[in-house]
Amino acid sequence: MQHDAAPPNRPQARSGIDRIEAYVPGSTSVAPGVRAIKLSSNESPLGPSPAVLAALADLGSELALYPDGEAKKLRQAIARRYGLDAARIVCGAGSDELLTMLTHAYAGPGDEGIITQYGFLVYKIALLAAGASPIIAPEVDLTVNVDAILARVTPRTKIVFIANPANPTGSFLPFAEVARLAHALPRHVLLVLDAAYCEYVTRNDYAAGLELVANAHNVVMTRTFSKIHGLAALRIGWCYAPAEVCDVLNRIRGPFNMNKAAIEAGAAAIADVDHQAAALAHNQRWRPWLAENLTSSGIEVLPSETNFLLLRLPGTAGHDAAAADRFLLQRGLILRRMDAYGLPDCLRLTVGDEVANRLVVEAFSAFMAAPAEPAHA
Repeated sequence: MQHDAAPPNRPQARSGIDRIEAYVPGSTSVAPGVRAIKLSSNESPLGPSPAVLAALADLGSELALYPDGEAKKLRQAIARRYGLDAARIVCGAGSDELLTMLTHAYAGPGDEGIITQYGFLVYKIALLAAGASPIIAPEVDLTVNVDAILARVTPRTKIVFIANPANPTGSFLPFAEVARLAHALPRHVLLVLDAAYCEYVTRNDYAAGLELVANAHNVVMTRTFSKIHGLAALRIGWCYAPAEVCDVLNRIRGPFNMNKAAIEAGAAAIADVDHQAAALAHNQRWRPWLAENLTSSGIEVLPSETNFLLLRLPGTAGHDAAAADRFLLQRGLILRRMDAYGLPDCLRLTVGDEVANRLVVEAFSAFMAAPAEPAHA
Protein backbone atom coordinates (compact mmCIF):
# COMPACT_ATOMS: atom_id res chain seq x y z
CA MET A 1 0.00 0.00 0.00
CA GLN A 2 1.42 3.39 -1.04
CA HIS A 3 1.60 6.13 1.58
CA ASP A 4 1.88 9.83 0.85
CA ALA A 5 5.09 11.41 2.07
CA ALA A 6 4.73 13.26 5.34
CA PRO A 7 4.46 17.02 4.92
CA PRO A 8 7.48 19.06 6.00
CA ASN A 9 7.47 20.28 9.58
CA ARG A 10 8.14 23.89 8.59
CA PRO A 11 7.37 26.24 5.68
CA GLN A 12 9.44 25.46 2.59
CA ALA A 13 10.67 28.07 0.12
CA ARG A 14 9.99 27.35 -3.53
CA SER A 15 12.50 25.11 -5.24
CA GLY A 16 15.38 27.09 -6.69
CA ILE A 17 15.53 29.84 -4.08
CA ASP A 18 18.48 28.09 -2.46
CA ARG A 19 20.43 28.62 -5.72
CA ILE A 20 20.43 32.38 -5.19
CA GLU A 21 23.62 33.93 -3.91
CA ALA A 22 22.46 36.98 -1.95
CA TYR A 23 23.61 40.33 -3.30
CA VAL A 24 26.38 41.75 -1.11
CA PRO A 25 26.75 45.56 -1.20
CA GLY A 26 30.15 47.22 -1.25
CA SER A 27 32.14 47.03 1.97
CA THR A 28 32.13 49.89 4.47
CA SER A 29 34.73 48.45 6.89
CA VAL A 30 38.28 49.76 7.22
CA ALA A 31 41.10 49.47 9.73
CA PRO A 32 40.22 50.70 13.24
CA GLY A 33 40.87 54.40 13.71
CA VAL A 34 41.16 55.06 9.97
CA ARG A 35 38.74 57.43 8.20
CA ALA A 36 36.76 55.54 5.59
CA ILE A 37 36.72 56.80 1.99
CA LYS A 38 34.10 54.77 0.17
CA LEU A 39 34.82 54.25 -3.52
CA SER A 40 32.99 50.96 -3.93
CA SER A 41 29.39 51.83 -4.84
CA ASN A 42 29.61 54.36 -7.70
CA GLU A 43 27.95 57.09 -5.66
CA SER A 44 28.16 60.73 -6.76
CA PRO A 45 31.03 62.68 -5.16
CA LEU A 46 29.01 65.88 -5.64
CA GLY A 47 26.00 64.64 -3.67
CA PRO A 48 22.46 65.84 -4.38
CA SER A 49 21.36 69.09 -5.96
CA PRO A 50 20.71 72.02 -3.59
CA ALA A 51 17.22 72.04 -5.09
CA VAL A 52 16.69 68.57 -3.62
CA LEU A 53 17.64 69.69 -0.13
CA ALA A 54 15.23 72.61 -0.44
CA ALA A 55 12.44 70.31 -1.60
CA LEU A 56 12.94 68.02 1.40
CA ALA A 57 13.13 70.80 3.99
CA ASP A 58 9.42 71.05 4.72
CA LEU A 59 8.36 67.39 4.63
CA GLY A 60 8.03 67.00 8.39
CA SER A 61 4.41 68.16 8.47
CA GLU A 62 3.44 65.58 5.83
CA LEU A 63 4.99 62.42 7.29
CA ALA A 64 1.63 61.17 8.61
CA LEU A 65 0.11 61.27 5.14
CA TYR A 66 0.34 58.62 2.42
CA PRO A 67 2.24 59.70 -0.71
CA ASP A 68 0.67 59.92 -4.15
CA GLY A 69 0.32 56.27 -5.16
CA GLU A 70 0.91 57.14 -8.82
CA ALA A 71 3.98 59.36 -8.22
CA LYS A 72 2.49 61.80 -10.73
CA LYS A 73 4.76 64.72 -9.80
CA LEU A 74 7.89 62.65 -10.38
CA ARG A 75 6.65 61.02 -13.59
CA GLN A 76 5.61 64.39 -15.02
CA ALA A 77 8.98 65.91 -14.12
CA ILE A 78 10.80 63.08 -15.90
CA ALA A 79 8.48 63.41 -18.91
CA ARG A 80 9.15 67.16 -19.16
CA ARG A 81 12.91 66.65 -18.91
CA TYR A 82 13.09 64.14 -21.76
CA GLY A 83 9.98 64.93 -23.81
CA LEU A 84 8.22 61.66 -22.95
CA ASP A 85 4.68 60.45 -22.38
CA ALA A 86 4.25 60.39 -18.59
CA ALA A 87 1.70 57.58 -18.93
CA ARG A 88 4.50 55.32 -20.17
CA ILE A 89 6.72 55.99 -17.14
CA VAL A 90 6.64 53.76 -14.06
CA CYS A 91 8.68 54.61 -10.97
CA GLY A 92 10.16 52.24 -8.47
CA ALA A 93 12.23 52.01 -5.30
CA GLY A 94 15.43 52.09 -7.29
CA SER A 95 15.70 50.51 -10.72
CA ASP A 96 16.30 47.22 -8.85
CA GLU A 97 12.60 47.07 -7.95
CA LEU A 98 11.62 47.61 -11.57
CA LEU A 99 14.03 44.92 -12.81
CA THR A 100 12.56 42.49 -10.29
CA MET A 101 8.96 43.37 -11.17
CA LEU A 102 9.62 42.95 -14.87
CA THR A 103 11.15 39.54 -14.26
CA HIS A 104 8.31 38.28 -12.09
CA ALA A 105 5.75 39.58 -14.58
CA TYR A 106 7.27 38.07 -17.72
CA ALA A 107 9.26 35.00 -16.64
CA GLY A 108 8.54 32.07 -14.38
CA PRO A 109 9.11 28.35 -13.88
CA GLY A 110 10.07 26.69 -17.16
CA ASP A 111 11.08 29.98 -18.77
CA GLU A 112 14.55 31.29 -19.57
CA GLY A 113 16.07 34.75 -19.26
CA ILE A 114 19.31 35.69 -21.00
CA ILE A 115 21.95 37.65 -19.12
CA THR A 116 25.51 38.37 -20.13
CA GLN A 117 28.70 36.99 -18.64
CA TYR A 118 29.52 40.02 -16.52
CA GLY A 119 26.02 41.44 -16.22
CA PHE A 120 24.69 43.13 -13.09
CA LEU A 121 24.12 40.48 -10.40
CA VAL A 122 20.51 41.54 -9.76
CA TYR A 123 19.42 40.07 -13.13
CA LYS A 124 20.35 36.54 -12.13
CA ILE A 125 18.88 36.96 -8.66
CA ALA A 126 15.57 38.19 -10.10
CA LEU A 127 15.35 35.31 -12.58
CA LEU A 128 16.04 32.65 -9.96
CA ALA A 129 13.59 34.27 -7.54
CA ALA A 130 10.90 34.10 -10.25
CA GLY A 131 11.65 30.43 -10.86
CA ALA A 132 13.14 31.04 -14.31
CA SER A 133 16.49 29.77 -15.59
CA PRO A 134 19.32 32.27 -16.21
CA ILE A 135 21.11 31.63 -19.50
CA ILE A 136 24.51 33.27 -19.72
CA ALA A 137 25.77 34.73 -22.99
CA PRO A 138 29.56 35.16 -23.07
CA GLU A 139 31.03 38.60 -23.59
CA VAL A 140 33.91 39.57 -25.87
CA ASP A 141 36.60 41.78 -24.33
CA LEU A 142 34.30 42.45 -21.35
CA THR A 143 31.64 43.80 -23.71
CA VAL A 144 28.12 42.55 -24.45
CA ASN A 145 28.03 40.52 -27.66
CA VAL A 146 24.77 40.62 -29.61
CA ASP A 147 25.45 37.46 -31.62
CA ALA A 148 26.16 35.49 -28.44
CA ILE A 149 22.79 36.60 -27.04
CA LEU A 150 20.87 35.75 -30.21
CA ALA A 151 22.52 32.32 -30.39
CA ARG A 152 21.00 31.48 -26.99
CA VAL A 153 17.42 32.46 -27.75
CA THR A 154 15.06 29.47 -27.59
CA PRO A 155 11.27 29.07 -27.49
CA ARG A 156 11.62 29.26 -23.68
CA THR A 157 13.31 32.68 -23.73
CA LYS A 158 11.05 35.33 -22.24
CA ILE A 159 13.36 38.19 -21.22
CA VAL A 160 16.84 39.54 -22.06
CA PHE A 161 18.81 41.91 -19.84
CA ILE A 162 21.69 44.12 -20.89
CA ALA A 163 23.28 46.99 -18.98
CA ASN A 164 24.49 49.74 -21.26
CA PRO A 165 26.94 51.07 -20.19
CA ALA A 166 27.74 47.96 -18.23
CA ASN A 167 28.38 47.44 -14.55
CA PRO A 168 30.98 46.35 -13.48
CA THR A 169 33.02 46.50 -16.69
CA GLY A 170 32.31 50.10 -17.77
CA SER A 171 32.04 49.03 -21.42
CA PHE A 172 29.21 50.07 -23.73
CA LEU A 173 27.35 48.82 -26.77
CA PRO A 174 26.86 51.23 -29.71
CA PHE A 175 23.26 52.09 -30.47
CA ALA A 176 23.40 50.30 -33.82
CA GLU A 177 24.17 47.04 -32.04
CA VAL A 178 21.42 47.54 -29.48
CA ALA A 179 18.97 48.22 -32.31
CA ARG A 180 20.17 45.10 -34.13
CA LEU A 181 19.48 43.04 -31.01
CA ALA A 182 16.04 44.56 -30.51
CA HIS A 183 15.00 43.95 -34.12
CA ALA A 184 16.33 40.38 -34.18
CA LEU A 185 14.66 39.16 -30.99
CA PRO A 186 11.31 37.38 -31.31
CA ARG A 187 8.46 39.79 -30.65
CA HIS A 188 7.36 37.94 -27.51
CA VAL A 189 10.79 38.35 -25.84
CA LEU A 190 11.10 41.41 -23.60
CA LEU A 191 14.40 43.31 -23.98
CA VAL A 192 15.34 45.26 -20.85
CA LEU A 193 17.94 48.01 -21.34
CA ASP A 194 19.44 48.97 -18.00
CA ALA A 195 20.76 52.51 -18.55
CA ALA A 196 21.79 53.33 -14.98
CA TYR A 197 24.99 55.04 -16.14
CA CYS A 198 23.79 56.58 -19.41
CA GLU A 199 24.17 60.19 -18.23
CA TYR A 200 27.95 59.75 -18.13
CA VAL A 201 28.28 58.75 -21.79
CA THR A 202 29.25 61.45 -24.28
CA ARG A 203 29.91 59.31 -27.36
CA ASN A 204 27.98 60.04 -30.55
CA ASP A 205 27.31 56.34 -31.22
CA TYR A 206 25.49 55.77 -27.93
CA ALA A 207 21.82 56.11 -26.99
CA ALA A 208 20.06 55.02 -23.82
CA GLY A 209 17.17 53.42 -25.70
CA LEU A 210 14.29 55.89 -25.53
CA GLU A 211 13.84 55.78 -29.31
CA LEU A 212 13.65 51.98 -29.33
CA VAL A 213 11.06 51.96 -26.56
CA ALA A 214 8.98 54.59 -28.34
CA ASN A 215 8.66 52.41 -31.44
CA ALA A 216 8.57 48.86 -30.06
CA HIS A 217 6.22 46.67 -28.05
CA ASN A 218 8.91 44.58 -26.38
CA VAL A 219 11.63 47.00 -25.23
CA VAL A 220 11.91 48.63 -21.80
CA MET A 221 14.54 51.09 -20.58
CA THR A 222 15.31 51.50 -16.87
CA ARG A 223 17.09 54.44 -15.22
CA THR A 224 18.14 55.44 -11.71
CA PHE A 225 18.59 58.54 -9.56
CA SER A 226 21.33 56.83 -7.54
CA LYS A 227 24.27 57.83 -9.72
CA ILE A 228 24.54 61.23 -11.40
CA HIS A 229 21.69 62.69 -9.31
CA GLY A 230 23.35 61.68 -6.03
CA LEU A 231 20.19 60.19 -4.45
CA ALA A 232 21.20 56.60 -3.74
CA ALA A 233 19.82 56.71 -0.18
CA LEU A 234 16.29 57.49 -1.36
CA ARG A 235 16.03 54.57 -3.82
CA ILE A 236 14.47 56.16 -6.92
CA GLY A 237 14.27 54.45 -10.28
CA TRP A 238 12.09 54.74 -13.35
CA CYS A 239 11.40 52.97 -16.57
CA TYR A 240 10.04 53.96 -19.95
CA ALA A 241 8.02 51.14 -21.43
CA PRO A 242 5.25 50.23 -23.88
CA ALA A 243 1.79 51.02 -22.56
CA GLU A 244 0.98 47.31 -22.15
CA VAL A 245 4.08 46.76 -20.01
CA CYS A 246 3.28 49.80 -17.88
CA ASP A 247 -0.21 48.41 -17.29
CA VAL A 248 1.31 45.13 -16.07
CA LEU A 249 3.79 46.86 -13.76
CA ASN A 250 1.13 49.11 -12.27
CA ARG A 251 -0.98 46.06 -11.47
CA ILE A 252 1.76 44.28 -9.52
CA ARG A 253 3.73 47.08 -7.87
CA GLY A 254 3.02 48.09 -4.30
CA PRO A 255 0.23 50.69 -4.02
CA PHE A 256 2.63 53.23 -2.43
CA ASN A 257 5.97 51.97 -3.67
CA MET A 258 7.39 55.51 -3.89
CA ASN A 259 7.64 57.47 -0.67
CA LYS A 260 6.94 61.22 -0.46
CA ALA A 261 10.59 62.18 0.02
CA ALA A 262 11.63 60.19 -3.05
CA ILE A 263 8.92 61.79 -5.19
CA GLU A 264 9.79 65.34 -4.14
CA ALA A 265 13.55 64.81 -4.34
CA GLY A 266 13.39 63.10 -7.71
CA ALA A 267 11.24 65.83 -9.22
CA ALA A 268 13.65 68.51 -8.00
CA ALA A 269 16.74 66.59 -9.12
CA ILE A 270 15.60 65.86 -12.66
CA ALA A 271 14.89 69.56 -13.24
CA ASP A 272 18.33 70.74 -12.08
CA VAL A 273 20.24 70.30 -15.33
CA ASP A 274 23.10 72.50 -14.08
CA HIS A 275 23.84 70.08 -11.24
CA GLN A 276 23.80 67.16 -13.66
CA ALA A 277 26.19 69.04 -15.95
CA ALA A 278 28.53 69.72 -13.02
CA ALA A 279 28.56 66.03 -12.09
CA LEU A 280 29.32 65.07 -15.68
CA ALA A 281 32.10 67.65 -15.93
CA HIS A 282 33.66 66.37 -12.71
CA ASN A 283 33.60 62.84 -14.06
CA GLN A 284 35.08 63.87 -17.41
CA ARG A 285 37.93 65.61 -15.63
CA TRP A 286 38.86 62.95 -13.07
CA ARG A 287 38.11 59.63 -14.79
CA PRO A 288 40.85 60.07 -17.42
CA TRP A 289 43.18 61.51 -14.78
CA LEU A 290 42.72 58.40 -12.65
CA ALA A 291 43.15 56.11 -15.64
CA GLU A 292 46.37 57.79 -16.73
CA ASN A 293 47.96 57.81 -13.29
CA LEU A 294 46.94 54.27 -12.37
CA THR A 295 48.20 52.98 -15.71
CA SER A 296 51.53 54.66 -14.97
CA SER A 297 51.72 52.60 -11.77
CA GLY A 298 51.50 49.35 -13.74
CA ILE A 299 47.77 48.66 -13.32
CA GLU A 300 45.60 47.78 -16.31
CA VAL A 301 42.67 50.19 -16.49
CA LEU A 302 39.78 49.02 -18.64
CA PRO A 303 38.06 51.61 -20.89
CA SER A 304 34.98 53.04 -19.19
CA GLU A 305 31.95 55.13 -20.14
CA THR A 306 30.71 55.35 -16.56
CA ASN A 307 31.63 56.99 -13.25
CA PHE A 308 33.90 54.11 -12.30
CA LEU A 309 36.94 52.24 -13.56
CA LEU A 310 37.58 48.51 -13.60
CA LEU A 311 41.18 47.87 -12.59
CA ARG A 312 43.00 44.63 -13.38
CA LEU A 313 45.92 43.94 -11.06
CA PRO A 314 48.99 42.16 -12.46
CA GLY A 315 48.77 39.27 -9.98
CA THR A 316 52.52 38.80 -9.95
CA ALA A 317 54.83 38.84 -6.95
CA GLY A 318 51.89 39.21 -4.57
CA HIS A 319 50.51 42.28 -6.31
CA ASP A 320 47.06 40.79 -6.88
CA ALA A 321 43.60 42.23 -6.28
CA ALA A 322 43.18 40.69 -2.83
CA ALA A 323 46.52 42.08 -1.66
CA ALA A 324 45.73 45.49 -3.14
CA ASP A 325 42.37 45.51 -1.37
CA ARG A 326 43.99 44.77 1.99
CA PHE A 327 46.62 47.45 1.38
CA LEU A 328 44.01 50.06 0.50
CA LEU A 329 41.73 49.22 3.40
CA GLN A 330 44.56 49.88 5.83
CA ARG A 331 44.53 53.42 4.44
CA GLY A 332 40.77 53.77 4.62
CA LEU A 333 40.19 53.35 0.87
CA ILE A 334 37.26 51.06 0.10
CA LEU A 335 37.06 49.66 -3.45
CA ARG A 336 34.83 46.86 -4.72
CA ARG A 337 36.14 43.32 -5.04
CA MET A 338 34.95 41.63 -8.23
CA ASP A 339 35.08 37.96 -7.21
CA ALA A 340 31.29 37.64 -7.36
CA TYR A 341 31.40 38.67 -11.03
CA GLY A 342 34.04 36.10 -11.93
CA LEU A 343 36.76 38.77 -12.08
CA PRO A 344 38.95 37.91 -9.07
CA ASP A 345 41.92 39.80 -10.51
CA CYS A 346 39.99 43.09 -10.63
CA LEU A 347 38.86 45.90 -8.37
CA ARG A 348 36.22 48.49 -9.23
CA LEU A 349 37.01 52.11 -8.38
CA THR A 350 34.41 54.86 -8.21
CA VAL A 351 35.50 58.29 -9.41
CA GLY A 352 35.57 60.25 -6.15
CA ASP A 353 36.21 63.83 -5.18
CA GLU A 354 39.64 65.37 -5.71
CA VAL A 355 40.97 64.36 -2.29
CA ALA A 356 39.86 60.75 -2.69
CA ASN A 357 41.18 60.51 -6.24
CA ARG A 358 44.62 61.76 -5.28
CA LEU A 359 44.77 59.50 -2.24
CA VAL A 360 43.87 56.39 -4.21
CA VAL A 361 46.51 57.13 -6.86
CA GLU A 362 49.14 57.63 -4.15
CA ALA A 363 48.09 54.41 -2.42
CA PHE A 364 48.22 52.32 -5.61
CA SER A 365 51.62 53.78 -6.48
CA ALA A 366 52.93 52.78 -3.05
CA PHE A 367 51.35 49.33 -3.33
CA MET A 368 52.86 48.59 -6.70
CA ALA A 369 56.28 49.82 -5.56
CA ALA A 370 56.25 47.87 -2.29
CA PRO A 371 57.69 44.38 -1.87
CA ALA A 372 55.14 41.60 -2.02
CA GLU A 373 53.41 40.97 1.29
CA PRO A 374 53.88 37.56 2.91
CA ALA A 375 51.60 34.84 1.60
CA HIS A 376 48.47 34.25 3.71
CA ALA A 377 47.83 30.72 4.88
